[in-house]
Amino acid sequence: MMRAPGGVACAVRRPDGTIAVRYDEHVPFTKKVKPFGLPILRGAATLVEAMVLGTSTLMWSAEESAKEEERRETKPWEKIGFGAVTVLSFAFGLFLFFWVPLWLTDLTGVQGRATYNLVDGVFRLAIFFLYLFLITRWGEMRRVFQYHGAEHMAIFNYEAEVPISVENTRSRPRLHPRCGTSFLFFVMLVSIFVFALLGKPETVGERLLRIAFVPVIGGLSYEVIRFSAKIENTWLGKALAAPGKALQLLTTAAPDDTQVEVAVASLKVALTGDPNAHEPDPELARQAAAALGGTLAPEFSGVTT
Repeated sequence: MMRAPGGVACAVRRPDGTIAVRYDEHVPFTKKVKPFGLPILRGAATLVEAMVLGTSTLMWSAEESAKEEERRETKPWEKIGFGAVTVLSFAFGLFLFFWVPLWLTDLTGVQGRATYNLVDGVFRLAIFFLYLFLITRWGEMRRVFQYHGAEHMAIFNYEAEVPISVENTRSRPRLHPRCGTSFLFFVMLVSIFVFALLGKPETVGERLLRIAFVPVIGGLSYEVIRFSAKIENTWLGKALAAPGKALQLLTTAAPDDTQVEVAVASLKVALTGDPNAHEPDPELARQAAAALGGTLAPEFSGVTT
């Protein structure tokens, strides 16, 4: 998925080697509602918006990547099921990263406000790192990480102000200073300071209050990312970007050209608003179909919508 000022584009490789693309005109929440453009609020709004767009994109990409040659339509109950899984996954994330650290901290018996929240934060970071490490052990996730790396490389290609192509993208680095992985790291870090202001939670209500502060934490983390982007060429900017880039060694992997082409197609569509902005490479389509175990479309025409 790629976002540009005018809209959002998504591209996915189908089993037959073609690239399905989708483009939706989109006005950010921060533009629709002026208060959402204010510091901190804009971060919270962007976080919610990213979740909404991400869920929609995941549902569409799952449908497209799983389509058989007869282009089977996804049944309504399958869409509902995917949506339910997404909601449950979000709930599990809150439980794992906010409730479990509290439970573990209670087991240590620490009492002081500062000490309690510091230990809670250490547990949260440890769980986060362990979670990232474990999902990297899952073989099916490697392709996801390769596409993540391809996205970053395509963005670097665009920022270099050279023609966007597979050739110009494949040599770019895959670690980007402004990445969702960096954002998640700062969410974990900023939460330590925010929760310290709330004190030690003694009741279920006080624990739930912490979850209610997640948008605030997201907003503050977003401001840190924006600040680091403005000073990215200074020692402080590089220091702020370093932890996130280190984590990207886990959440990205070197892509092949068939994956780079998908990222390039998505970026071109996002920038132009034209679903046919990318001219596909038939050879890469053949390679992709072979890798995915599909049969190349008889009347291969490249990018399809």
